[in-house]
Amino acid sequence: MNEDQDRTPMGHGPHNLAVLRHMAINAMQKEGSKGSLRGKFKRAGWDDGYLYRLLKLF
Repeated sequence: MNEDQDRTPMGHGPHNLAVLRHMAINAMQKEGSKGSLRGKFKRAGWDDGYLYRLLKLF
């Protein structure tokens, strides 16, 4: 998820982003379609319908 290029190293930023990252990974694992997690990240970036389906899991 490109953590090395993150520009929020101060305050509560790292913790907040870790929580959001954890929520995103959990949603992708819970979604149920086959495939790798990396592939699901790519698909969510390319396909708005798939992204909407993931966001409905929240």
